[in-house]
Amino acid sequence: MTVHIFETMGTTVSLRFGGALPSAATLAAVEACFDRFDARFSLYRPDSEISRVAAANLALYRASAELRENYAEALDWRGRTSGAFTPHRPDGVIDLNGLIKAKAMAASAVVLVAAGSTDWLLNVGGDILSSGSVDGSPWSVGIVDPLDAAGMLCAVPLTPGRRAIATSGTAERGEHVWRRDVAGQGDEPAYSQVSVLAADIVTADVLATAILAGGRAQLTSALAQFDIEVLTVDASGGLTATAGLRSGRGLVRA
Repeated sequence: MTVHIFETMGTTVSLRFGGALPSAATLAAVEACFDRFDARFSLYRPDSEISRVAAANLALYRASAELRENYAEALDWRGRTSGAFTPHRPDGVIDLNGLIKAKAMAASAVVLVAAGSTDWLLNVGGDILSSGSVDGSPWSVGIVDPLDAAGMLCAVPLTPGRRAIATSGTAERGEHVWRRDVAGQGDEPAYSQVSVLAADIVTADVLATAILAGGRAQLTSALAQFDIEVLTVDASGGLTATAGLRSGRGLVRA
């Protein structure tokens, strides 16, 4: 197995390959893909297009087609999650961060596939997209225990129908997701971490954020709409896991 690591979008990206590294040109194209999304969509860069929209220096209707299309997609996700996922900050600023990292990962996967790479694992800040296998076996990833950074809740094999996993939580970044109901759902404590296993990274990433924000009601809604597996951890360390995880997709802590 070989590894390529680089920094972009304010986080570390690692690419593991089941065989030799692809060409330097392919790796450079992957890095350029992330840099392109960061240059357009980062609110931490005052020169980015979305920062100019936020500062009212650029009208949204005059923004690039790429920005407007991603904003429209984020609005669609807002509708599909009953507002649990939103492209707006509480102050009304358009913030596509909850969508763009996953979109950059998906675009990078297209670059790798076009270059003929078949066996790889892309990890961007803990969100993971895979292809193929390593040494003839599915790629396997661990979900960290938010109450014990040195421990794992389970190991999850990634397969063609479940090739992406995203985790949203408060252990490392605190309360960075706006919650509609921070007290949880009814008498249930709020989730402190949500991991979603899906066929694509955009669905996994968006729904991990939405379920963390929307609690038990949003989990129920997401499971009814999407073909996903979910592992949740509440503030007291209580776990819930969907049937696929309990039946062998991962080894969940008792």
